[in-house]
Amino acid sequence: MHEISLMEATLEIALDQAHAQGASKVHRIHLQVGEVSGVVPEALAFAFDVVCAGTPAEGAELTLETIPARCYCSRCRQEFHPADWVYECPQCHTISADIRQGKDLELASLEVS
Repeated sequence: MHEISLMEATLEIALDQAHAQGASKVHRIHLQVGEVSGVVPEALAFAFDVVCAGTPAEGAELTLETIPARCYCSRCRQEFHPADWVYECPQCHTISADIRQGKDLELASLEVS
């Protein structure tokens, strides 16, 4: 379950940001999770509770926003949403590995005090 190590890294960033702002408590962490990032949202939520225990983020709320995948077809120069895990252009049926959006995990915002 790589979600635990991802959440440990995310929490470290959040706590560093809270400290830099002179805050002692993290109330909410908002993450953007790419649709094809390989991250399982339910596992990430479980990891959040485990990793935050005993830290200034204990009891904080985690919100997850799914960012849809967008691919680009270099043949017909169109962006498209891939169907399932097949990155085939719906116009010309060319397979595309050019994923423009939806593969990242990003700390979008946090609420601290």
